Amino acid sequence: MNFLIVLGVFISMEGATWLIHRYIMHGFLWGLHRDHHDHSHYGKLERNDLFFFIFASPAIALLYLGVKQQFSYWFFIGLGISLYGMAYFFVHDIFIHQRAKVFTKTKNPYFLAIRRAHKQHHRHLGKEDGECFGFLWVPFKYFKMYFNKK
Repeated sequence: MNFLIVLGVFISMEGATWLIHRYIMHGFLWGLHRDHHDHSHYGKLERNDLFFFIFASPAIALLYLGVKQQFSYWFFIGLGISLYGMAYFFVHDIFIHQRAKVFTKTKNPYFLAIRRAHKQHHRHLGKEDGECFGFLWVPFKYFKMYFNKK
């Protein structure tokens, strides 16, 4: 049952990510997210990186609460959120934005589709008119670009 909680939370985080990205990061917290789009930051860190702490805090609190309650379901909810956050870090920061130069020459259609969808998202420098707010789920049109190559 605990595995199903972790898996369910991990999967549901995609919807939460879409909503948070679309309505919060491109909404009232655009001031923190803007430099991720227009590259107005100096150095390696962006104001946008503060979202790591904002999103990690509830996960840490849930993990702590779950441990204090003999590994109750709160722990496994926090674990699902944390695993999604780790996936986000590795795919978004490492693979897509190349903060570490690894996986630069992939031919995997799924990863190429994720990269293309994210590039389309960043095509818009303002907070309006965005697209592709999700993370691991990519609209089918981006898959077709790579699966139909001859």
